[in-house]
Amino acid sequence: MLIQFNFRNYKSFKNDTSLDMTATKISEFSNHVIENGGEKILSLAAIYGANASGKTNVYEAFRFMKEYVVDSFSYGGEGKKNRVVPYLFDADSRNEESEFEVFFTDPSDMKERVYQYGFCIRGMGITEEWLYTKAKTARDSYKTVFYRKEGEELETSGLPKNIVDNLTVSLEKETLIVSLGAKLKIDKLRQVRDWFVRNEVLKFEKSDMDYFTTDLLPNGFTTDEKVRDRVVDYLASFDKSIVGFEVEETGSLDGNDEKNYVINTLHRVTGREELQSIPLMSESSGTLKMFALYPVLKSVFENGSVLFVDELNSKLHPLLVRNIMLSFLRPEINPHHAQLIMTTHDIWQFSNDFLRRDELWITDKDSEGVSELYSVADFKNDSGNKIRKNEALAKNYLVGNYGGIPALRPLEIMEELAD
Repeated sequence: MLIQFNFRNYKSFKNDTSLDMTATKISEFSNHVIENGGEKILSLAAIYGANASGKTNVYEAFRFMKEYVVDSFSYGGEGKKNRVVPYLFDADSRNEESEFEVFFTDPSDMKERVYQYGFCIRGMGITEEWLYTKAKTARDSYKTVFYRKEGEELETSGLPKNIVDNLTVSLEKETLIVSLGAKLKIDKLRQVRDWFVRNEVLKFEKSDMDYFTTDLLPNGFTTDEKVRDRVVDYLASFDKSIVGFEVEETGSLDGNDEKNYVINTLHRVTGREELQSIPLMSESSGTLKMFALYPVLKSVFENGSVLFVDELNSKLHPLLVRNIMLSFLRPEINPHHAQLIMTTHDIWQFSNDFLRRDELWITDKDSEGVSELYSVADFKNDSGNKIRKNEALAKNYLVGNYGGIPALRPLEIMEELAD
């Protein structure tokens, strides 16, 4: 489980920023709290804020860290991926390193150790990287697996000398030790890399595709009718009219070897004996989004991993969003303690009848374009008082009591256009 995600100097976030999934000592919804690795952790976090306040940048920071860990060999050098984007509105930050760090527990680790892993990056080069572990029974005693700093000798106490020698010889300035160690099949390092691999980060940028390639479909969907039946059962949670699928293999796109498929949904229509077939891509945007969510939800629930979604509420009814969120809170559906972190504008979920105050987060941006992230549980008003659990949270948020709302004025330009 993700315990804490920290980052600094990334896009609009100039200063140290922390998304802390640790449960605070508030009393509401104690059943939302999971004990793991000696920590009390939450399964949900909903991030609110005005447009351009930094919500998506929190998502982007987590996505950048995941992608860099999984594939740091693709960064740096001519023709490789773009470098990290720091806060650009002052010269110092523009040239400073950016930092990313996670504290987490791994569901495959029966000893429930806590892992602390992070790195600093400037341009195309890693300036610092570290990995520490802590036993479940320990309070603050972390043991060093390795510590790396630019210009200094690699520090290790949790890796054999021959492995350290292999790492030192093969390590490039833009490559992470965790990425390299996983490639060299070093178990301690592969375990960390694999935790990132299992996590899912989604933005649904491909929702307008005319074809679904195999990597966008549930495993076995094109060949196994039982898999398709399970998808039908899943879709029936909000739409019982879809009763099956037709799948037709087509030629590859752009001359590649990857198989592509045309998929039709089968509907049972009142008053008609035969099932009615329409292209899947003719379904509503909400149905397509839920279809695309199925393999992701299946994966995170099976693996106990993190699902980070930008604007989960987009194109989905609030009741459907709440149903997804409730799935992460139900042990019978989520026995391995998967977590959902989402950015959203869905004010209906901003409620003390549904979520804890430490599950509600807000992004706000100051006059210099610097974003900050804070939880409702930690927010203090001008008098220094924290938010009470019985406050009308949504109403108070919308009137600006907690920050994170747009500063609006009438669209006076429209008067000129109307003349």
